[in-house]
Amino acid sequence: MCLTNKVDIPTNKKKLYDMSEENPNRSRLQILTAHFTAHQKKKPAAMASEKEAALLAVPSDSPTIFDKIINKEIPANIVYEDDKVLAFRDTNPQAPVHILLIPKVRDGLTGLSKAEEKHCEILGQLLYTAKLVAKQEGLLENGFRLVINDGPSGCQSVYHLHLHLLGGRQMNWPPG
Repeated sequence: MCLTNKVDIPTNKKKLYDMSEENPNRSRLQILTAHFTAHQKKKPAAMASEKEAALLAVPSDSPTIFDKIINKEIPANIVYEDDKVLAFRDTNPQAPVHILLIPKVRDGLTGLSKAEEKHCEILGQLLYTAKLVAKQEGLLENGFRLVINDGPSGCQSVYHLHLHLLGGRQMNWPPG
């Protein structure tokens, strides 16, 4: 999946497109684009950090990258799907198994801090689906970790509630 086209940049304009962290002129769009496309590049030096992407992300009702995956506008390695939940492999895995689980309908649930009583059913469904996917991935015997990032300090970079299912290695504590 490539979200940008390769373009030859004239030498006199290269500074405008400098993605290094030292460049104070990097735009929010450049950083987020680098964050979501860096896994496809051979050299990860231009990748924006998860923390940087989270600090620049803005909550909105606009379609997210996850909405585009749900609508099959962007390809994903889907490992589970039913009428309420979609689970797919993270493109920048932090463990041998790193799967994202998302509700198919956001319904205002951009993060856990936005949960209301009406979201109890989907929240329970996400947790139960995480168990099913963990079993499917062979993680039940040794265990796994579920993570929900919420808000800028929680390092949330996509404002569509999602669970990270991590496993296949020994996790550390505290998580960071």
